[in-house]
Amino acid sequence: MAHSIASFVARRLPQAVPVVLGIALLNFVVLQLAPGDVVDVLAGEAGAATPESMAALRAQFGLDQPVLVQLGHYLQRLLTLDLGFSYRQNMPVFELIMDRLPATLLLMGAALAVALALGIALGVLTALKPARWFDQTVSVLVLFAYAMPTFWLGLMAMVLFAGKLGWLPSGGMGAVGLQGSWWTQALDVARHLVLPAATLATFYLAVYAKLVRNSMLEVMGADFIRTARAKGVSRAGVLLRHALRNALLPLVTMLGYQVSALLSGAVLVESVFAWPGIGRLAFEAVTARDFNLLLGILLLSSILVTLINIAADVAVAWLDPRVDLAGGAAP
Repeated sequence: MAHSIASFVARRLPQAVPVVLGIALLNFVVLQLAPGDVVDVLAGEAGAATPESMAALRAQFGLDQPVLVQLGHYLQRLLTLDLGFSYRQNMPVFELIMDRLPATLLLMGAALAVALALGIALGVLTALKPARWFDQTVSVLVLFAYAMPTFWLGLMAMVLFAGKLGWLPSGGMGAVGLQGSWWTQALDVARHLVLPAATLATFYLAVYAKLVRNSMLEVMGADFIRTARAKGVSRAGVLLRHALRNALLPLVTMLGYQVSALLSGAVLVESVFAWPGIGRLAFEAVTARDFNLLLGILLLSSILVTLINIAADVAVAWLDPRVDLAGGAAP
């Protein structure tokens, strides 16, 4: 199994390179069609700028060159793993992204953990006794969670738990000027993480609960479940070792495809809660017309989505021994 996984990853990674480059090329072309550039933003912030000074800045930044020349320089930098320079932030793009990446990974990891844990638990519990009061109640709550806009839910959570009740901080990743042991700082970050992670997790929790419920109902009626029961396997063994393991297959497959949506949701959540991550940085890059920074963020996002899709394929093969990583499903 380990050898199959290693050979599968070694085969998929080279195949992902042209895909990532194609996405980078498409991102560049789309951003070139957007009006304005970073010089317009800098001139607006300065309050006054002459056409000569703006032309000098564009020449300094290389923005006066033809689009094909700029594209050639961009692709050449990518081949040397150089993401360029953010003229608005006055820092290399790679350093900016690496500085913000841990916060986004923490937020996404916490939201995904909450969504998976509660979604799987609710899906299993509702599948055990379908059409009962608990199943109907969860179905209504899932519908509300699925329909509520993420930004509105975040604002309402902030008003209630931070403004009205005062239980949790309203934004940021930590208290300003907080000093103490690593444990004190970790607890402070955890308190700031609760609201944004719960907000981001709500939609996906609803999706996973519904998906696991339907998968469990389908699997519980399969022939191999009846065979396991006939052999005297305990109810817990049938539920966990046979039913749940097979019911998780569509969930793992969906996870790979939802990473991009999770990153998009992080943009809204990080903006609402002032969480200093990649999503908020992308929003700042858009408002500042900082295309070098935005291109770097989009490229990183495409790489992250590609790697997680590969990991999802490996997880499916681990859950289902019938899947052959060398060539698909075994006969």
